[in-house]
Amino acid sequence: MAPVDLPGPLLQATHRHCQSRMSLLSTDRLQEILGYRFRNPQLLVEALTHSSYARELSGQTSDNEKLEFLGDAILNFVVSVRLVDVFPSYPEGKLSRARARLVAAEHLSEIGAKLQLGEFLRLGRGEEKTGGRAKNRLVVNALEAIIAAIYRDGGLQAARRFIIRFVLPVNLSSAAGDLFNIDYKSALQEFLQARQWDAAEYHVVRESGPEHRKVFSVEAHAAGKNAIGNGAAKKSAEQKAAARLLESLKQSGAPQ
Repeated sequence: MAPVDLPGPLLQATHRHCQSRMSLLSTDRLQEILGYRFRNPQLLVEALTHSSYARELSGQTSDNEKLEFLGDAILNFVVSVRLVDVFPSYPEGKLSRARARLVAAEHLSEIGAKLQLGEFLRLGRGEEKTGGRAKNRLVVNALEAIIAAIYRDGGLQAARRFIIRFVLPVNLSSAAGDLFNIDYKSALQEFLQARQWDAAEYHVVRESGPEHRKVFSVEAHAAGKNAIGNGAAKKSAEQKAAARLLESLKQSGAPQ
């Protein structure tokens, strides 16, 4: 039997119907991962829909940008309240620093990866071809949109439970050391950006010690100056190198 060519509008409508059905079916597994069952699963579908996908359907489906906007606000609010509750005697500056770390793209992208969000994104063909499922920005946007979708579906307490479960450390008070230490890499970056200087570069220059007690030496380079930091992990060595380089740049002024 010869294949039948469907008219353009009918073909597009059929495509939309199939995609919608597949999206609703695939979100069942994601809801299990999220630990939240949507009364309106279409909210979750919208949270996973990138603008490139919506454009391909000529606006016949909503993208996740407004949900992302709302989710960002809810995330900041819930994290702020939780920090104030757990650390009531801490000043605003320290609380702001901790919040910035907890809502940072680097932290949220790790959560999105654990939740396998990239696997469930609805992407346009172009975004799919360029590896959109592995792009941290898209995963973070989807995570924030999911927070808003949960809020729309189940209210603030449902969104709060999700954030406490996945975004915040299991024991927030015991994580104080990591949350409130100065992030020297960010401080250095802000210092360089304010002067329109190039971003710092970091390189591991040496690894020493046995495998279970390695010491990393990292060199930071920016504005014609270098500094080396040592640590039991690459991140801690980078922080020490950034702190030394920042102090050096503050003392010397303009780049060489």
